[in-house]
Amino acid sequence: MPTPATPVPGRPATPAAWTRTGALALASALLLAGCASAPEDEPAAGGDAAPDYCARMVTNSGGLEDRSFNQSSWAGLEQAQEELGIEAEVLVSTSEADLGPNVTQAVETGCDFVLTVGFELATATEEAAADNPDVHFAIVDEVVTAENVKPIVFDTAQASYLAGYLAAGVSKTGKVATFGGGNQPPVTLFMDGFVDGVAKYNEVHGTAVQALGWNREAQDGTFTGDFEDVSKGKTTTENLIDQGADVILPVAGQVGEGAAAAVLESGSASLIWVDNDGYETLPEEYRPIVLTSVLKNTGDAVVSIVSDDVDGTFDSEPFVGTLENGGVDIAEYHDLAASVPAELSAEIDGLRDDIIAGEITVESPSTP
Repeated sequence: MPTPATPVPGRPATPAAWTRTGALALASALLLAGCASAPEDEPAAGGDAAPDYCARMVTNSGGLEDRSFNQSSWAGLEQAQEELGIEAEVLVSTSEADLGPNVTQAVETGCDFVLTVGFELATATEEAAADNPDVHFAIVDEVVTAENVKPIVFDTAQASYLAGYLAAGVSKTGKVATFGGGNQPPVTLFMDGFVDGVAKYNEVHGTAVQALGWNREAQDGTFTGDFEDVSKGKTTTENLIDQGADVILPVAGQVGEGAAAAVLESGSASLIWVDNDGYETLPEEYRPIVLTSVLKNTGDAVVSIVSDDVDGTFDSEPFVGTLENGGVDIAEYHDLAASVPAELSAEIDGLRDDIIAGEITVESPSTP
């Protein structure tokens, strides 16, 4: 996806020679321009009038096409641009050093709304919001408390619970696994729900499926230490497969693509993706191994929040995506649908209904 560049108007090239007539014409034009009153509305670069409302997004250090929440958030802002007629651009961070400066640059554009993505941007967002009370901010996957900041968070444990139950139900080895990029609440929330779903399957079916990679009680487990190094994801997944796991849930952004590579090479395991539908966003070669994905409906949340801001009804109450409001869920089984028995699929549908009805409560220390 292209990254919009900051427009910088350029000075026209000076011709090598001037005719006397041309020089006189230019002088006359400059004189008239100097006498004319300034226009009330400064035209935007390219000659088009500036839009009534503009928005900027700042990615975390994972970049834009991370097949995760940066990509989903930008898709939402692009949708808002199309549906609401706003103007939107994205500032891409490729390292931690870019985060603060990019937020500053986004604010300095004078736009009405700034969207930041991920816990890495919490401090920069909080500081910018304090210094610019007239600018409205939203932040994905983190809570910043301020009158002009709207947190966008998701109770992914609810959907991961369904994914864990599914994983336990299709496992042939009796072992499934998860790992994260870092031990942070937006990551461990997935992992808590996943292992609780495995435990529920064991309770219902009298089985003893093991969930490797995460100790719920200790709130500690297997982490790669970052969200960009694909090779770490592959090595970590190979180790989990060597221990017998045949369904893997990576919660690690781009690192997860290394997990997909290891799963594909194993020829015996399947993958559960996170944030968006990995069947659609991962390279096509991985489609045969994607069992499902734990979805966060970030795009629709962004559209809704920008729409409210355009309408003048922005508020700082956190948006919390749940199964009930459609903010989270699991994706279709796609090519692996035949591996999911009808009885298991029906049980998962029943669990979803029970969670929505409040008959099952999925809890985590990281629940938003």
